[in-house]
Amino acid sequence: MFFIAWRHLLKERTRLALTLVGVTFAVVLMFFDVGAYLGFVRASSVLIDHANADIWVTRENNRNFDSSRPFPERKLWKVRQVRGVARAEPVAKGWAQMKLNNGSTETVMLVGLDPDAGLGLPWKLGEGALRSLRTDNTIIVDESSLAKLGGVAVGDAVEVVDTTVTVVGICEDVKSFTTYPIIFANYETAKRLSGVYRLSGADQTTFILVSVDPSESVEAVVSRLRAIEGIDVYARDEFSRRTRDYWIVQTGMGVGFGLTALLGFLVGMVIVGQTIYSSTIEHLREYGTLKAIGATGREIVALIAYQAVVYAVLGYLVGVAIAMSARQGYESLGLKLVTTPGMGVGMFVVTVAMCLGASIVSVRRALRVDPALVFRG
Repeated sequence: MFFIAWRHLLKERTRLALTLVGVTFAVVLMFFDVGAYLGFVRASSVLIDHANADIWVTRENNRNFDSSRPFPERKLWKVRQVRGVARAEPVAKGWAQMKLNNGSTETVMLVGLDPDAGLGLPWKLGEGALRSLRTDNTIIVDESSLAKLGGVAVGDAVEVVDTTVTVVGICEDVKSFTTYPIIFANYETAKRLSGVYRLSGADQTTFILVSVDPSESVEAVVSRLRAIEGIDVYARDEFSRRTRDYWIVQTGMGVGFGLTALLGFLVGMVIVGQTIYSSTIEHLREYGTLKAIGATGREIVALIAYQAVVYAVLGYLVGVAIAMSARQGYESLGLKLVTTPGMGVGMFVVTVAMCLGASIVSVRRALRVDPALVFRG
């Protein structure tokens, strides 16, 4: 049976090539769509996931990182007095305009923190040292933003809100979901440069990051902190999930990614289905002969399914090769493509399912063929 299947595949090499192009296109489309989706999901909560904190305290009715608003800084002292709180540190988040060397401006997200607080932000420095932020009017820039910011380097002086600041470090792996560059500064510098604090007042903060005493449970400390008025309290995983859900669910972005992946799946299924069905019609007499000499329905199904699996395996291998070779160009555009072994396995299963699903019509047609067809002129 497998010999017959290969003969069918190789008999029409042009048809085989066109079918593989269709499967490959579907695989590449789904690969980039799923990889970009995972990249966006990761980027939307990247600061939350890497911060050295068990609990995030925010302003009341603030359910995600990106729409955060300042609240009174005096809440910090109340948080520190709660039993089970080992450490509580403020973090300021705001927006500012950076003037580039070519005269244009770029909106940046400013994240302000105490460089000696051990918050783990930023978590990977390629150049410079975190302690350099102890000096006012100094910043650390993520490498993914360098091109957008005019190729700044360590030691460069740039202008942020009419204030000259010095780049003292380059960090890695801190790509913003919103594509705005993320700039780290010390707490007071970030508040001074962010427009939101000039409007709301210097006695405001955006987040309080809490580390829980090892002898206490995070859930218990969260419950105690929620007794403080005017704030919302989230365990790290919950705040991360809420932030991802906001972008993926509430903005409808998840639906967009899903529809694109579904389109790739359907394109591949239609192409494979049409090819296998056309081949089945052309070889009906052969299927009739097989049934006449005693081939079972299961063997006929296996023959057609084998062809579908061959299309899936070859198309998957070529598609993944193309996607991986094009990955660098994709990420050069400032986009993050996340791939994992689990994603690769899942994509392979989906590709095989796509091709097998496309062969169902052909299987039904072959099983209904009359063996007497062989003896008709």
